[in-house]
Amino acid sequence: MESVGRYLRTERELRKISLEEIAQSTRIPLRSLQWIEEDRFDRLPGEVFVRGFLRAYAKALGLTSDEVIRRYESMAASSNKPPESTSMQRLTVDPSPSSRFGLALAVVLLMVLFTLAISVVMRPRQRGTSIELSVWTNPLSLPLAPPV
Repeated sequence: MESVGRYLRTERELRKISLEEIAQSTRIPLRSLQWIEEDRFDRLPGEVFVRGFLRAYAKALGLTSDEVIRRYESMAASSNKPPESTSMQRLTVDPSPSSRFGLALAVVLLMVLFTLAISVVMRPRQRGTSIELSVWTNPLSLPLAPPV
């Protein structure tokens, strides 16, 4: 049985469809389609993407996607390794001391800002204006002083 990539390339060439046309109709990057035809599935983002790309490619050629996926699975099983991509392995983050220091500094800064905000909101209201100044009197209504 020929490989999935070779099978898809043969079917595409029989239909006289360019790889660029497939890329445009499926919205799969051209480089990814080239990797599929070269059976370089380890270069693709991950297992889910591989299967999705194969289904879309098969549909664009008018093939049944089940046949293409079956060919892919048998090829992956015969290679005695899981079809999982190496480019999307789990990322383990080892926090370095500098990143922990930055995080601690950010937390302290947020605490200071939070404390300042609470102190502004909770500050008691002061009445800076005296009562006498708050009563308005019309200067024209005051009696005039007698001339001296």
